[in-house]
Amino acid sequence: MNIRIGSAPDSWGVWFSSDPKQIPWQRFLDEIVEAGYEWTELGPYGYLPTDLPTLRRELERRGLKVSATFAMAHLEDPAAWPGLEKQVLGGGEQLAALGARFLVLIDDMYTDPFTGEPTRPSKLDKDAWQRLIDTTHRVADLVRSRFRLQLTYHPHAETHVEYEDQIEAFLEQTDPERVALCFDTGHHAYRGGDPVAFFRRHHKRMPYLHLKSVDGEKQQWVEREHIPFATAVANDMFCEPSRGVVDFAAFRDALKEVGYDGWVTVEQDMYPAPFDKPLPIAKRTRAYLREIGLG
Repeated sequence: MNIRIGSAPDSWGVWFSSDPKQIPWQRFLDEIVEAGYEWTELGPYGYLPTDLPTLRRELERRGLKVSATFAMAHLEDPAAWPGLEKQVLGGGEQLAALGARFLVLIDDMYTDPFTGEPTRPSKLDKDAWQRLIDTTHRVADLVRSRFRLQLTYHPHAETHVEYEDQIEAFLEQTDPERVALCFDTGHHAYRGGDPVAFFRRHHKRMPYLHLKSVDGEKQQWVEREHIPFATAVANDMFCEPSRGVVDFAAFRDALKEVGYDGWVTVEQDMYPAPFDKPLPIAKRTRAYLREIGLG
């Protein structure tokens, strides 16, 4: 087993490129190092400096390496392509210059995360699903040809690839040579899946992992009361790995069994987050993962 372990701005309450509720980027970089991580994602494009010399200098002086960044759009909607392409090209240029390997692609949510109101159909018809698959391949080909990056697709709650059967269909209909999976244990458990069993079935498509967990009681509350995603996150629905429903000891064993060789990003969605909240959690999480033999 060979794991490169890091974290991401998401674990410091960062969802947007600019928001006064979010921790300043300099403090985030200082604290991710203090928590014991040497790898980081870049977060929303524009949160960290987009000027490459500045970004490289700030990372290097802290000894930080970059694993990935993400792009997010309504993949089934042709009108979303120009905005998606801008994210992919901007993020891809940064990643390539900084020696990263992965671009994470996420379908945008079909609900308003803050109100829970539907903004799109929750299920796609055959043609729209095919457009999602085609767009995924298009992005994969773009980042590979332009930046030599591997596309990793991230199933995400309240998107069109969230439940196990949808992820299975997605994997079956995408080219494994072009499209890998960014497997998120927390989102998988959030939608009732078994992360350990799913990883065992599909680990060959998973060079990049997001490790997080969910609070079982709060998950039931969210399902029962139809709580909006952002409200669930603000109420700590995603919790510390040592306290949630995902069995990380079993997940560690599965990683060892397959001889996993890849990248792991530890996430705990929390938006908004008081500025003093993330660092103690990040330190406890890093210590817990070391205790159980992960990184």
